[in-house]
Amino acid sequence: MSIDRRFLAWSLGFAVIGLLLGIFMAATKNHSELVAHAHILLVGFVVSFIYALIHRLWLQEPPRRMANVQFVLHQLAAATLAVGLFLVYGGYVAVERLDKVLAAASFGVLVGMLLMIYMVFTSGTRQGGS
Repeated sequence: MSIDRRFLAWSLGFAVIGLLLGIFMAATKNHSELVAHAHILLVGFVVSFIYALIHRLWLQEPPRRMANVQFVLHQLAAATLAVGLFLVYGGYVAVERLDKVLAAASFGVLVGMLLMIYMVFTSGTRQGGS
């Protein structure tokens, strides 16, 4: 499967999880998971979807290894944030126990973004791309 399709598949998976959490919050009238919900949709769904578009529309030949590292790093960091924030804001685990994990996941998302920026500015572009 191409990297753009992998990003697309994961983004849609995060969208389903985020929407299910939103529906659950509405049904229970308990919005304590709002932060987790927002991060799942933004970091998991939206950013992954944008990465899929960038790969599909602009990047012609990004370094394969770098693209794969960036993909795995972003998805692992996004999933870690989603689970960690769900556990913290749901009151299942004290924030002090997950601070370092959440910090590392946030840093992983940042490094993934920096790798994407590097690929955008160093990789060839598709015909018609600007």
